[in-house]
Amino acid sequence: MKKWIALMLGAMLSAGCSDEAAEQPETGQPAVMQDEKEEVTEDAAAPAVQEEKPQDKQESSSESFIEAEVIKVIDGDTVKVMAEGREETLRLLLVDTPETVHPNKPVQPFGPEASRFAKDTLSGKKVELELDVGERDKYGRLLVYLHVDGKMFNEMLIEKGLARVGYVYAPNTKHVDRFYELQKQAQQSEIGIWSIENYAAEDEGFRDLQEKEEAPAESKDESCAIKGNISSSGEKIYHLPDGQYYDVTEEEELFCSEKEAVQAGYRASKR
Repeated sequence: MKKWIALMLGAMLSAGCSDEAAEQPETGQPAVMQDEKEEVTEDAAAPAVQEEKPQDKQESSSESFIEAEVIKVIDGDTVKVMAEGREETLRLLLVDTPETVHPNKPVQPFGPEASRFAKDTLSGKKVELELDVGERDKYGRLLVYLHVDGKMFNEMLIEKGLARVGYVYAPNTKHVDRFYELQKQAQQSEIGIWSIENYAAEDEGFRDLQEKEEAPAESKDESCAIKGNISSSGEKIYHLPDGQYYDVTEEEELFCSEKEAVQAGYRASKR
């Protein structure tokens, strides 16, 4: 009897252990799977946020620059392009090159050099137009910073001494500090327009050197008032300011002294 009781107890204990072992995977495994699923979900969500940042940056960049093609260079700071299907005349922002095609001004020193540099650098090129706050001037020209081959052409003109910083009007002053730094370097190197003393002025543009050179001659004419006239018979006569016929005489020459007139073959008027 005791033997049978012992066998029955052993069988009951063996069945209890088997049930406990069978329950462990069912209760433990789902918990592990749940954790793994949560980790995958978190990892999968992270790249979606990161991918949005470059896209936003690209959209911002495309708004700042306009692609165009140069069809004509007018002078150093004025260019014609085809942009967005239409022809546009561009005026480069914050720079001023000497004149070459102005209807009321002569060709100015270093104007041809600036125009030639613009033609060599820009003609037929694909370029990018960077706008500032105000897009156009009173003539309807598009105001731009012009980029070609990865460089800003406005800066290139200043660096080579072919342009001064000019026409600085708010709010279009995005790059003005950088431009003044480049201009200072060109001035110190005395290249281009800065090689001529007192030629380029910050507020006055480019001074007319021809007028400056002729000024002494005009002052000389004012102080040299003796009129030399050649009569119909070919006789050379000079007239002093207090002479009777001085006011009605048209001078062939002006002299500063009677000696100078005599040496030129003139005689004094008798009245």
